[in-house]
Amino acid sequence: MRALVWNGVNDLAVQDVREPEVLNPHDVLLDVTLTVTCGSDLHFIDGYLPGMRAGDVFGHEFMGEVVAVGPEVRRVRVGDRVVVPSFIGCGECFYCRRDMWSLCDTTNPNAPLQQPVLGYPSGGIYGYTHPFGGYAGSHAEFIRVPFGDVNCFTVPEGVSDVQALFASDAAPTGFMGADFCDITPGDTVAVFGAGAVGLMAAAGAKLMGAERVIVVDRLPERLELARTHLGAETIDYSDSDSVQEALRESTGGRGPDAVVEAVGMEGHGTGVQEVYDRAKQALRMETDRATPLREAILACRKGGVLSVLGVYGLTDKFPTGLVLNKGLTIRSAQQHGQRYVPRLLQHIADGELDTGFLATHEMPLEDAVRGYEMFKHKQDGCLRAVFRP
Repeated sequence: MRALVWNGVNDLAVQDVREPEVLNPHDVLLDVTLTVTCGSDLHFIDGYLPGMRAGDVFGHEFMGEVVAVGPEVRRVRVGDRVVVPSFIGCGECFYCRRDMWSLCDTTNPNAPLQQPVLGYPSGGIYGYTHPFGGYAGSHAEFIRVPFGDVNCFTVPEGVSDVQALFASDAAPTGFMGADFCDITPGDTVAVFGAGAVGLMAAAGAKLMGAERVIVVDRLPERLELARTHLGAETIDYSDSDSVQEALRESTGGRGPDAVVEAVGMEGHGTGVQEVYDRAKQALRMETDRATPLREAILACRKGGVLSVLGVYGLTDKFPTGLVLNKGLTIRSAQQHGQRYVPRLLQHIADGELDTGFLATHEMPLEDAVRGYEMFKHKQDGCLRAVFRP
């Protein structure tokens, strides 16, 4: 079959690879209908996350049609149109039973590669380095889904393939970030980053009852999406003397009640922080350009909540004193998609949420290298490039 593979830092290719098979009795095989780029992929494409091997198929946000099931699969049937969260859960371990699916104790066969760094391993994820399980990813014609009954969610009639696609990762990640904010009526939530995850965090905050949502970014086309599709207020940090001052002024001097950071280790900023982080990252003296994370901590009101969704590694100059003296609560996780996907599909089916606008570009899988180039460099207003195998 054809698939997009990683062959080295910034070296991608679409080539022939072996088709997946049913290996375990709970497996499901999908004919991938749609799969999409994600900013998290850029971190290993650019060489900031270790653990990829030449020839690895990557991609972790996808939907498709069931073409085969293992003998112990009961809920999923051949022919079902399904969407699959990016992290793999077993459904039975301590963490899955507590709805913390990305922390699954069962699905990462390479746990010893993570344990020295994390202390305890995360769950497995499709196409995202060998320390995260070494699973083949979704930028391919077919994919194997372990524990299919708990990881495949049937797409309702009336929900399009493109809408369902973003219920795999971007939407549940964003909704989880909003959920972490413990929103109460009247709250103001600021979201740093207007990529797909940040926009879905803003949508989630609105649906969860936030009175005001303020989205901070530098790209005018993304800020326009936040305004037109979500009714959010926006701040262009590249056109503002101070994001902090703008947020204080718009909140009566108090600051947002909660802040969602949805940028991650390759963030942009202004001033000395930007120069410092770029230099240290280029020299591999730190993995993160963490200006947005520091700005989010500074922006949040005293006693507020910081919800961190961006992927980070080793962050330099983390302002621990600000967290302590402001009494902030920090909540973070990789996405617990299985907790949110049914709710998201219902919101979409009921017309309360639209995810389709996140797909700014669609192309065949054969053009995936070009798609990632557009996505990485934000060419032609590319928010997300969707591939059709």
